[in-house]
Amino acid sequence: MARLGIILHGVTGRMGYNQHLVRSILAFRDQGGITLKSGEKLEIDPIIVGRNGAKMEELAKKHNIKRWSTDLDAALANPDDTIFFDAGTTLMRAELLSRALDAGKHVYCEKPISDDLQVAIDLARKARRSGLKHGVVQDKLFLPGLRKLALLKDSGFFGKILSVRGEFGYWVFEGDWGVPAQRPSWNYRKGDGGGIILDMLCHWRYVLDNLFGEVKAVSCLGATHIPRRIDEQGKPYDCDTDDAAYATFELEGGVIAQVNSSWAVRVRRDDLVTFQVDGTHGSAVAGLTKCWSQHRVNTPKPVWNPDQPQTIDFYKTWDEVPDTQAFDNGFKAQWEMFIRHVVEDAPWPYGLEAGAKGVQLAELGLKSWAERRWLDVPALEF
Repeated sequence: MARLGIILHGVTGRMGYNQHLVRSILAFRDQGGITLKSGEKLEIDPIIVGRNGAKMEELAKKHNIKRWSTDLDAALANPDDTIFFDAGTTLMRAELLSRALDAGKHVYCEKPISDDLQVAIDLARKARRSGLKHGVVQDKLFLPGLRKLALLKDSGFFGKILSVRGEFGYWVFEGDWGVPAQRPSWNYRKGDGGGIILDMLCHWRYVLDNLFGEVKAVSCLGATHIPRRIDEQGKPYDCDTDDAAYATFELEGGVIAQVNSSWAVRVRRDDLVTFQVDGTHGSAVAGLTKCWSQHRVNTPKPVWNPDQPQTIDFYKTWDEVPDTQAFDNGFKAQWEMFIRHVVEDAPWPYGLEAGAKGVQLAELGLKSWAERRWLDVPALEF
């Protein structure tokens, strides 16, 4: 059995712990590794690294992880570990990835890869020059609902795509009346890398680019709807960055996309995120796992009449797209792609260049809000 050593940094946070450590890396371990094209089994051997030794030790004991450390330099110096992964804070990420590249490690990370576009571009260029493998998490492309949308698009179901409408978000409790907040307080402090525009426009960049057309222009309005919240220690703090974003995008081919993102919205839709795609031949609505479609021959013909209650149950006029395959956890599926890219040189389209494009769109979204105008999204050079 071959072995692959992976350095995991930042896996005590919610996303790093649940999706990357437990449901991806430890899931590979528990299934006996990854079967390579040669038929050989690849053992995944992680080492978890963080500043808090007590947390690292507790995590290692809980999940029977053999290796943990508080010494990142020592971990990077170990030639037996090939990949460095980071799911820590945005503001530390570029420097950590740069150190890992200097140590000769392939790098994989959460997004955003930085809060500064030039830093992101320089990092992507450095990774390219190094000849090492590099990647950024693009998890929403691996959601079953969006994979079904991609299947519909590839089949020609939509005809010419006209528009895309996305709704993302949920109510994040303020923490001041008995229900604790379900997101960390740094999300609402600009100095800590917070803000929904920086967070979510990085996601919408790769979703739009890969599924519907490259983003060519953006108009974005941000808002700080809840100006004061309670932190993890029960103390009030001022929120100095955006908790909602209302963005419109022009895509290649004339497609118009509108995406609302908010941590101050109550959900009355099919899922925490939904995308509706309308085309000349058909439409579809996808959530995290499910997708519904409506072809033009099945489209009802409503007539506007405000004088009587609506007679059409619009939800019943859509058909669910069936599960025609078993979908693995999206983070795990992308991890396997990246591991195969490193070990077998398998195709991989999600390098740090994609991460820089996400930072670019977030930066332009913030500028659009500040200047209250449309902005073009120029091609980046690496």
